[in-house]
Amino acid sequence: MLLQDFYSVDTLNSVSEGKYIASITLNKDHAIFKGHFPGNPVTPGVCMMQIIKEITESILKVSLTMVSTSNVKFMALINPEVNAKLTLDLEISENEASEIKVKNTTSFDETVALKLSNTYKKIAS
Repeated sequence: MLLQDFYSVDTLNSVSEGKYIASITLNKDHAIFKGHFPGNPVTPGVCMMQIIKEITESILKVSLTMVSTSNVKFMALINPEVNAKLTLDLEISENEASEIKVKNTTSFDETVALKLSNTYKKIAS
């Protein structure tokens, strides 16, 4: 985990071939929120992208590096003091070039906060 103690995975379930649902809880007391932004914490988008990568690595049991990201839509602010519990819907596939494609929708309650598509390469161990 790149950001120690930034979040915890509550559940991670396979719902069908290549489709997963993860429930996580953000640590509202993490130091990153003291600077982003003082008195009005907002989860940085880059941290959400890292969480998606780490959960994908956990599912596939491989190390990954990002190749590209597309269709990134931040649709709602994620304030960890108000919405610490998030649901991540992940659709994972591998293409002919052995790249890992991940489509993600992150939400809290009934609010979609983030949608994106990432492409990763496996890192040789």
